[in-house]
Amino acid sequence: MMKTMQNDFKEDAPNPESKDQEKTTDIPFRQRSSFTRWMDNLVGMGLGESLLRIGTNLFSIIAIVIVIVLVQAFYGQAQSPLSKNTSQVSGPAATTVVDIGSIPALDVPIVDGISRSAQIHTNVPSRPRQEITIYTVQEGDTVFGIAEKFGLEPQTILWGNYNILQDNPHSLRPSQELNILPVDGVYWEWLGGLTFGSWAEFYGVTAADIIEYPGNHIDPNTIGDYNNANIKNGTWLIIPNGKREFVSWSAPLGVTRENPASARVMGAGACDPVSGGAVGYGTYVYPTNKRYLSGFDFSPETNHFGVDFAGNEGEGVYAADAGVVVYSGWNDYGYGNMIMIDHGNGFQSLYAHLSAVYRGCGQSVGQGEGIGAIGSTGRSSGAHLHFELMAGSKVNPWSYLPPP
Repeated sequence: MMKTMQNDFKEDAPNPESKDQEKTTDIPFRQRSSFTRWMDNLVGMGLGESLLRIGTNLFSIIAIVIVIVLVQAFYGQAQSPLSKNTSQVSGPAATTVVDIGSIPALDVPIVDGISRSAQIHTNVPSRPRQEITIYTVQEGDTVFGIAEKFGLEPQTILWGNYNILQDNPHSLRPSQELNILPVDGVYWEWLGGLTFGSWAEFYGVTAADIIEYPGNHIDPNTIGDYNNANIKNGTWLIIPNGKREFVSWSAPLGVTRENPASARVMGAGACDPVSGGAVGYGTYVYPTNKRYLSGFDFSPETNHFGVDFAGNEGEGVYAADAGVVVYSGWNDYGYGNMIMIDHGNGFQSLYAHLSAVYRGCGQSVGQGEGIGAIGSTGRSSGAHLHFELMAGSKVNPWSYLPPP
């Protein structure tokens, strides 16, 4: 029993630790701080969680502001020594303040600036050519086309290659090698005879123009007097801007039914005099079915006094106006088979490079009548009709034919 009472005593006896805890947790309400009582009231009202969130966000904002202030303070201290040193190197810190209004205005005209753009590559200007270029004629080339390709006048192509073309643009053939001058002018072989100054005058230039041209490679100090220049015979020279008359290869003028004798020099197709016969109307029709060019146009500057009409081998050729045939047959000067008609009114017409001739000497023909067939005989680079019109001189056929 005594043991049981002791156990009961132990169970009922106060625990010192429990007593301390009660003292800690059971602090009278009046002894707590005002903030703690305020917080307990908020928790009791169910606002504790919201207050915690607001406090957390507010703390974060304050922390960010503090970091920004510290960073600015750090960089400000780091730059201040550099600024200080820079001011010491550049000169005195004090500067003079100038009133802008007191500065006089410059009396200089204002001009627009020149815009410039970046260039990836350097543009090197091309230098003028001074040497002769050798050009191989291609299929389909013409004197006009070659001249345009090299920026020259067509006559320069003829004047630079007389030994090959003989002033006849129809003499052009594929595979021919032509001299292409660096400038417009004449290519000339010095063979003596007249004085050098006289030859220069013949071509419309001075002796100095030839001797001092760089492409001729002449040392002015070794030739003596320019007008009697000491230049070796057989020397080929470029005559810049030189000009000369063409060597005529075209049909003579004035071949009429009454006096066709002037055509005898042209070949076997010359005719005897004829009296009477058809007379033209003075108006003209196209001599071919095609009314467009196939090569050369009327161009006195290149010694081409006719129009080359397109056509295929064997297609018809027709009299541009009524008249009498005064030449019919082969021509020895590049025309090949040719017919010439006197219209009896001061005009004559010519039809060249024919593959066939249908009318003979002395025959009268009507306007539009078939007289031959298109071909490529004589000096010709392809089938076409070379057509000329004459009235005391070679005239431009386009001025008399109707619009195409």
